[in-house]
Amino acid sequence: MTAPRTTGAATAGLTPAGGFRAALGRIDIQQYVVYVGFLAIFLFFAIVLRDSGFLTTRNLSNIVLQTAPATIMAIGLVFVLSAGEIDLSIGSTVAVSALVAAVTMGSLGMFAGILAGLGAGLLIGFINGVLVAYLRLPSFLVTLATMGLFAGVARSLTNLRSIPVTDSTFTGFFGSGSLLGIPSLIWWTVIAVIAGHIIFRQTRFGAHVLATGDNPRAALVSGIKVPRVRLTVLMVSGGLAALAGLLYAGRLQAAKYTLGETDLMTVIAAVIVGGTALNGGKGSVVGALVGSLMMGMLNNGLILMGLSVSDQMIVRGLIILVAVAVSLREKTR
Repeated sequence: MTAPRTTGAATAGLTPAGGFRAALGRIDIQQYVVYVGFLAIFLFFAIVLRDSGFLTTRNLSNIVLQTAPATIMAIGLVFVLSAGEIDLSIGSTVAVSALVAAVTMGSLGMFAGILAGLGAGLLIGFINGVLVAYLRLPSFLVTLATMGLFAGVARSLTNLRSIPVTDSTFTGFFGSGSLLGIPSLIWWTVIAVIAGHIIFRQTRFGAHVLATGDNPRAALVSGIKVPRVRLTVLMVSGGLAALAGLLYAGRLQAAKYTLGETDLMTVIAAVIVGGTALNGGKGSVVGALVGSLMMGMLNNGLILMGLSVSDQMIVRGLIILVAVAVSLREKTR
């Protein structure tokens, strides 16, 4: 008498329903959250605000333009978080870099101003990176301290005064200009996203970043220079925050100490919702782009609905809580 044949599911001790749940459990849910959320929020506002101008081309293009600096910062934060670190100083870096660029531009010209602004951001990232990578201080505490330090520097740099940016070439290149009918801010966003995605997904450095964030000890044993990776990602974050500062200065035609000070929560939300793990080893540049656009659309829709700034902060905070919960749940699977 031969034994009855069993299916794979039965052999594994799974019912069809159990097999479906097991298969569903293996799906990386977090990578789809941002796309589902983006579509849901868009449809909600499209219905609720159909008579308030939400769907107009002008309003939708404004959302993209307004989120460009945050998207640039989010790309840098993807590298930092994927390496298992965090950078809370990006808002202060934006302000310092914009002010340094504006002051330098006023006396030495546009190119010197651009180099000085980008150099300021890279220097801040270097300081953060040395303290984290080589002195082994926690990045949360280091960047929390430098966030306050450089916020003070930004305030004292020009004695709380706004510095006008009058160079039309600079403002056109970084803010109000266009190429082939497409605003320069969109070009900067596209270039940054494409470059960030390629570096993150198709280079050895990107693989080293993920390995460092996933298991730094194993990465070190395998020959990866973990301190150098940590230093580099924090410099990347500082450099991209500086670029965001130049974009703000170009679009607003002025630099001020308040630039970037409210962006940290939005950028963190965009990156986490976009599929980057809070505790390292996983990230998505494209997801960060969609997350940034989603946060911009959310802010725009809430304003059109008449909600106050405090209400918008509450909504963003709730989104971060949900995103962090999903991120940590996926990490512990």
